Amino acid sequence: MRKSNTQSLGDVLREYIREMHMEKKLKEVDVVQSWETLLGKTIASYTRNIYLSKGILYVEISSSVVKNELIMMREEIRSRLNELAGDEMIEKIVFK
Repeated sequence: MRKSNTQSLGDVLREYIREMHMEKKLKEVDVVQSWETLLGKTIASYTRNIYLSKGILYVEISSSVVKNELIMMREEIRSRLNELAGDEMIEKIVFK
């Protein structure tokens, strides 16, 4: 017999994520994954390691030319990544 208080799977998953306090970590993963979408495959090909820790996005770049270009665009990149996340996830970007 089926219970009358059925919920959609999406609602159940959202509730579980909220209860387990995983929302922020999932947004951090989204920010890192949106790097290639935002900057394109060419720039992403020069990127070796991207991670977010305590509001700071660390990005390892293999080309000094690309690194200098990204340093000049740092604030624009930060604001666009935060906009994609829908929250102020990144306070600062560090290029290595």
